[in-house]
Parts: sequence; C-alpha cells; structure tokens
Amino acid sequence: MGDEKRSRTWIWVLVGGGAFVLFVVVVFMLIYFTLRSGNGEEASAFGSFGDKIGVVDLDGVILDSDTVVQELKKFGDDDSIKAIIIHVNSPGGGVAASEEIYREVKRLRDEKHKHIVSSISTVGASGAYYVSSATNKIFADNGSVVGSIGVIAEWVNYGDLMRWAKLKPEVLKVGALKDTGDPTRDMTPEERAFMQGLINNMYGQFVNAVAEGRHEKPADIQAIADGRVWTGQEALSMKLIDQIGDFQTAVDDTAKAVNIKGEPTLVYPQKDRKTLLDLLVGDTSKWIPSREKLMEQQVGFYYLWR
Repeated sequence: MGDEKRSRTWIWVLVGGGAFVLFVVVVFMLIYFTLRSGNGEEASAFGSFGDKIGVVDLDGVILDSDTVVQELKKFGDDDSIKAIIIHVNSPGGGVAASEEIYREVKRLRDEKHKHIVSSISTVGASGAYYVSSATNKIFADNGSVVGSIGVIAEWVNYGDLMRWAKLKPEVLKVGALKDTGDPTRDMTPEERAFMQGLINNMYGQFVNAVAEGRHEKPADIQAIADGRVWTGQEALSMKLIDQIGDFQTAVDDTAKAVNIKGEPTLVYPQKDRKTLLDLLVGDTSKWIPSREKLMEQQVGFYYLWR
C-alpha cells in the first residue's frame, strides 16, 4: 500500500513538474515574440533570423532629419539586415533636412555597402526624390508623382497690414543684408539678387546630387530640372526611376538582389508610443511653440513640391 502511494506521489510530481516547465516555456515564448513585435518586426513566429529587410518610412513634409537618419544608421549597423527599403510618400521639405538624409543613404550605399532602395507610393517629389536618388534602385507606381527638381523660398509680406494697424517695426543692424527677407517691407534689388544666388547654389547641389545618384550627366538632369513633376510612367522613360512596381514588388526584387530565399522578414523601427501620462508629466517642449520655433517660421529654403 505504501509503495502504491509513493508511486502516485511521483506521478503527480512528474505531471506537476512537466506542467510547470511547459508553463515557463509558453510564458518565455510569449515574452520573446512580444518583444520581437515591439521592435517592429513583421514576421512569422519562426522566421529566419538572417533574412531581414529593414523598412524606413519617409512620410509627409521633411522638416527634421534626426528620426529617419537614426533609423537608417541602426539598420546599417545591423549585419542581420541584408537590405533597406525607404518607403516614400513625401512632397519633400527643408533643404538641409533632405540633404542630411541623402548623405546617410549615400554613406550606407557607398561605405557600408548596404543594398538600399526607394519605393515611391503616392508622392516622391523634390526633397524626397533627392533622398531617393542616392539609393541603388527606385521603384514607383505608374501614377506616382515623381520629380520636382528645384528650390523654393517664400514668405508673406505683411507690411501693408502693419501700416494699416499703425505699427512701425524698428530694426538695428550691422551689415546691409542682415535683415534680408524682413516680412514687413519689400526686398531691395541687392537683397533679391543675394537670395536668388543662394537658391541657385542649392539648385546646383540638387542637380549634381541627382546626376551622381542616377549616373547621368548634370547637364542632362538640369535640362529636365524645372520644378515640374511627372507620373511614374513618365519618370521611367526619363530614367528618373528604375522600375514600375508597388511596395511588394520592391520587397520581392530586393530580396532577390541580396540572395534571400523565400519570403523575407520585414523589420520596422520601433516607434515611441506617447500616452496621456507622458504628455502630463513628460517633456512637452517639442509640442510647445517656443520663441526659437516661432522664429523658424521666417524665411526658409525648401526642396518642396506644392
């Protein structure tokens, strides 16, 4: 009788121990795949670790380059990321911000030898096309809006409104061109020539960058760089893009280019999720218009399609 009780005890110990081990394994797997999901990985539960393609979104007006540049650097330094796709839906933006992203793309392509492509969805114009031109290959749909190689600077002159309100601005300066672009008055001929010279220089940088990226002569790019946009179909015949195709086409082609067998794992950067508590107790300076941010609303130079 005693032996029978001991046998039953051991059976329950084994069953309970096995159940506990299974529970631990299940919890571990849930935590593991939750973390993978939190890192932005779009993959099956047992996807291959070495067959990854990083995806970076270039979406909306480009006003700041920090986020996109950091995402590109992270993927560029990760040896498990075999290639990068920039998913573009942007009319462009600030000259400096666009150039900073362009330089990082070019660095990854030329120095890190990372295969990097651009997939243009609805719009890939001006500064967004500037960035795309540095990639190994550009995809766009037939109806995508592509191009707009040019530079623009604009602001509102509200001098008449101030005079109507009997407000008179006072400016103290050293240097004749120090307050060029003052929105309370018309520009002098000297100031207009100065501003046009800046824009011409930026335009030349844009043309040369596209020519280098597309392996074309600057003169050939300049001949079509009048600020207009084209459809993807038109851009293909002008050698501004390499292939007509949607995002999935870009994924499939990129996978083949880097010898990925089967369906690749798409990895997206982890996004910061802001909660109401973050807004209440966290740093809210980025959402509050400081004096510096208000001053930034003055004259600006843009690779931007309107």
